[in-house]
Amino acid sequence: MATGTRNTLLLNTWHLGIKEFHSLLGDLTMLFLIVFMFTVSVYSDARAKPESLHHASIAVVDEDGSQLSGRILAALQPPQFLPPVRVTLADMDKGMDAGLHTFVLDIPPNFQRDVLAGRSPSVQLNVDATRQSQAQTGTGYIQNIVNDEIRAFAEHYRASAAQPIRLVERAMFNPNLNESWFAAITAIINNITLLGILLTGAALIREREHGTIEHLLVMPVTPLEIMLSKVWSMAVVVLVASSFSLQVVVKLVLEVRVPGSAILFALGTLLYLFAATSIGIFMGTLARNMPQFGLMSILVLLPLQILSGALTPRESMPDLVQWLMSLTPTTHYVSLAQGVLFRDAGIDVVWPQFVLVALVGAVFFALAHHRLRLTIGRMQG
Repeated sequence: MATGTRNTLLLNTWHLGIKEFHSLLGDLTMLFLIVFMFTVSVYSDARAKPESLHHASIAVVDEDGSQLSGRILAALQPPQFLPPVRVTLADMDKGMDAGLHTFVLDIPPNFQRDVLAGRSPSVQLNVDATRQSQAQTGTGYIQNIVNDEIRAFAEHYRASAAQPIRLVERAMFNPNLNESWFAAITAIINNITLLGILLTGAALIREREHGTIEHLLVMPVTPLEIMLSKVWSMAVVVLVASSFSLQVVVKLVLEVRVPGSAILFALGTLLYLFAATSIGIFMGTLARNMPQFGLMSILVLLPLQILSGALTPRESMPDLVQWLMSLTPTTHYVSLAQGVLFRDAGIDVVWPQFVLVALVGAVFFALAHHRLRLTIGRMQG
């Protein structure tokens, strides 16, 4: 490419990209969507996970009044549970009926004596199953707590048989198993995909609906310049918004410890947005209006987000689904982003994902450019 032609390409791409910024600033709906998705949406995803057990209400009927039952009560503490409320056997059903307690633990008389005698006494746990999310998770928590306290208490009074193996658990990257850490980062990753596709596709359709694309056709600009301008401008918008969300919403507001490099994540995001915006332009050339584009986005975004490994491990999916999703840039970007942010992976670890995102992105860019040329050619004809 001659120097003059290259300079013209860069200059036209720059000015057309600035025009995209002005168009976006005039679209209050899109601006609200960007701000909402990278602030309120990320925060709510992190704080409102239904499977999380946080401050569940629990009451205890202590009919034994022993040292062991006191240890069990002391172990049922925040943040998983509210401090346990002592109730009588007669008030147990009334509290459950009134919805005051999600769990009521009934420790029977002579409980400690039976444990030390080697018997297997029954402890009744009443669960309000209408609170389904907490009921299932909390039952497992309480069972583990009771078993651990009984085991630790009994070891002081009688010798226990030596176990053939001792399993030492070590939770890496999220030592407290805090689900909000995973949810917040996953929300940012999914929102990058969503807005990277929506912004560019909507920008192309908006120009067609407003008639401004006809103005571009009479100017000395090429389809490649039109496409590049939309790619770089919308990529910058999403990159800035996602970086703000990571640094402010996730790290400062949610207090999530992100060990990975923000710069390496930003580079991977910028490369991925090259592919995502290309997909958006390709979809924008297929849809004739904004409602069609919205319906098409549902069919594209849901598989990309659900089957890419962001929500569930890819290893649990059928082999055919894994192979199909390996042809999308989202799968490789999710692997890249999780490796960098969760596990502090360096470029020596994630470089294959960088290469795959670039290759798949180049294919989608070529397809989108071909479709855009055909669309503009039909309009000029």
